Amino acid sequence: MLTVDPKEISTGQRHQYLLGAVGPRPIAFASTVDEEGRPNLSPFSFFNVFSANPPILIFSPARRGRDNTVKHTFLNSKATKEVVINIVNYKMVQQMSLSSTEYAEGVNEFEKAGFTMLKSDLVKPFRVAESPVQFECKITEVVELGQEGGAGNLVICEVVKMHFDEEILDENGQIDQHKIDLVARMGGNWYSRANEGMFEVPKPLSTLGIGVDEIPEYIRRSKVLTGNDLGKLGNVEALPSKEEITSFLNENSEMDKIIGAGNVENIHLQAQLYLEKDEPAKAWKLLLANR
Repeated sequence: MLTVDPKEISTGQRHQYLLGAVGPRPIAFASTVDEEGRPNLSPFSFFNVFSANPPILIFSPARRGRDNTVKHTFLNSKATKEVVINIVNYKMVQQMSLSSTEYAEGVNEFEKAGFTMLKSDLVKPFRVAESPVQFECKITEVVELGQEGGAGNLVICEVVKMHFDEEILDENGQIDQHKIDLVARMGGNWYSRANEGMFEVPKPLSTLGIGVDEIPEYIRRSKVLTGNDLGKLGNVEALPSKEEITSFLNENSEMDKIIGAGNVENIHLQAQLYLEKDEPAKAWKLLLANR
């Protein structure tokens, strides 16, 4: 294992390690105006929600590591105390990326990136009409974490009005996590598209799982099954009976052949495929048939 003292590497190296390891990160597409009313638009992946009552979002326009300059968003946030945080989905990711280009002060990134400026109700910054969710915010505080390149600046925002595209809502008026089609930042040039890689992990309290410790050792020590696989196997309430295993093999001749061949790796690979399809009961029947 590589062990690193952050004080012994450059700011750039620290930046890459942190962003490569901490992700996917949601994106705050922040719209501000300067004291002359000129709009600015820029994305930030140092961002999240921190409170529902009051509704608080925080994002961080950090100082540039190469020359210690600050972003227009940071200056505008301190000067006007208002921002609109627009949420980014897949349909707008290329335009969003384009808007991150470091244009000169006063250049309108809405126009450069081809976004539509939508007037807000309670704050001066414009909303991004193409964004599926727009949060109008009052800035309550800006916390400067340092004065050197790479230092973050926490912009603490209270949401005063929320706007949702009805196309992303389900029949109950809640956000459908597939329809919203969110994207997030990874390290380097990489992004993550949520609805293409989403998976569900049942909460342990919904069922009383047997636990990984109850999985037979010959399965726990598998060279194929991962920690995630073992977690799924451990989240069943009971193991299948011998009768259920026999019935399963009788109904699945291909699985019976795999068991008959006796290749443990192939058996575990097939069990893993069942787990990937969220069919742990079948995975267990196959694994236990090999006892």
